[in-house]
Amino acid sequence: MDLVLRTVVVFLLILVVTRAVGRRELSSMEPFDLILLVVIGDLVQQGVTQSDYSVTGTVTVISTIAVLTVGTAYLSFRFRRLRPLLEGDPVVLIAGGDLVSRNVNRQRLTIEEIEAEARLQSIASLSDVDYAVLETNGRISFLQRSG
Repeated sequence: MDLVLRTVVVFLLILVVTRAVGRRELSSMEPFDLILLVVIGDLVQQGVTQSDYSVTGTVTVISTIAVLTVGTAYLSFRFRRLRPLLEGDPVVLIAGGDLVSRNVNRQRLTIEEIEAEARLQSIASLSDVDYAVLETNGRISFLQRSG
């Protein structure tokens, strides 16, 4: 039972940390971020299992994480009010062709990052964009001006 409780605490901590870090940072990992992720994984494993290296302990921890992952996905699906807490909301970055500076700053984005994302989607200039939305998965969706 101790393994399950430690796993639940670490799972909730990871949920809070990933929500706090921000979706944009998580969608564009640099090599340092990847190494840090591996180190965090090792630290989490040590914190959850402590000195329990048994197969039973491993199965218990993996099963608990699986149940918690499926459970949070189900809660997000079933209860609309929990969705912003668990997944976040899309954020409008450009509305009606105008940059929404408050949202851009809150998401810690630069104009250059938005322009680079637009170029990746074959949009030459932000002046061609009517709306840009930072989606919950960290990607930016663009709607181009018509005509």
